[in-house]
Amino acid sequence: MRFTKAQATGNDFVMISDPEAHLELTGSTVTLLCDRHLGIGADGLIRAVPAHRFDDGVTALSEAGLTSTDETPLWFMDYRNGDGSNAEMCGNGVRAFAHYLIAEKHIELGEGDSIPVLTRAGLRTVRRVKEGYAVGMGVWSFIDPQMASESASDSLVRAHGLTDPRPALSISMGNPHTVVALPDETTLEKLDLHHAPTVDPTPPHGTNVEFVVPAEPLVAENQGRVSMRVHERGVGETLSCGTGTCAAAAAVRVWAGADAVDTWTVTVPGGEVNVRFTARTDGAEDVELAGPAELVYTGDISLPE
Repeated sequence: MRFTKAQATGNDFVMISDPEAHLELTGSTVTLLCDRHLGIGADGLIRAVPAHRFDDGVTALSEAGLTSTDETPLWFMDYRNGDGSNAEMCGNGVRAFAHYLIAEKHIELGEGDSIPVLTRAGLRTVRRVKEGYAVGMGVWSFIDPQMASESASDSLVRAHGLTDPRPALSISMGNPHTVVALPDETTLEKLDLHHAPTVDPTPPHGTNVEFVVPAEPLVAENQGRVSMRVHERGVGETLSCGTGTCAAAAAVRVWAGADAVDTWTVTVPGGEVNVRFTARTDGAEDVELAGPAELVYTGDISLPE
């Protein structure tokens, strides 16, 4: 099987092109391919498949009211976590996915142009920009609106390296996130995220947990800045998480109150991304994530029998 290794701010992926939808990737095969000692090594695997040839893609097409054919395919991002489980969405993965589609000559995308990408979290739009790719991430929302509106927190998080549980705010970006504010960079650096944080109450389908430290000052020249580390469900700590950076910026905006701005730079161990919020007429906010993506190498691997 031909594969490409890709990364976006250090979030790395095994990329596979499957235009005929012939590959049957079991959870155990995905886990082996993503294993950093026994396989290629990655946070997750992304298969590029025409949406009309894959059940989840057909569902996404129907929900988006779009059509895909062999002559004019729309591409579905079949994203799997490193443990083999299906994932709804990955913001860094979408940027890598678009870059990969161009390299495989499945699409053409000039600077300023955009394409639709279908995911398990719905339709996303990817635009080519100077710094790489900007992804329309959809609307952010509170997972528990009542709790969030009352106290700007809805859960408690315990993690190795923290002496006490910390209040957290749960944000949905099409997938679940729990964001925890920390007082300084030293506390952030001392976290041991080899162990999964515990969240109370425990979300039914798990959650990604982001630990953030606001910059000092938080806002300069109408741009906010935060630092972040993340433990991704089904993966562990990663160098970056695209939906996580959006959730982190959204949570900090809530906590910032009157100091909130619409544009944020989020620094993760793998680099920096920019998150922009745009108000909609219905009162919700769209989120756009912009940052780089890179194809690292291409090779061949034999799948296990």
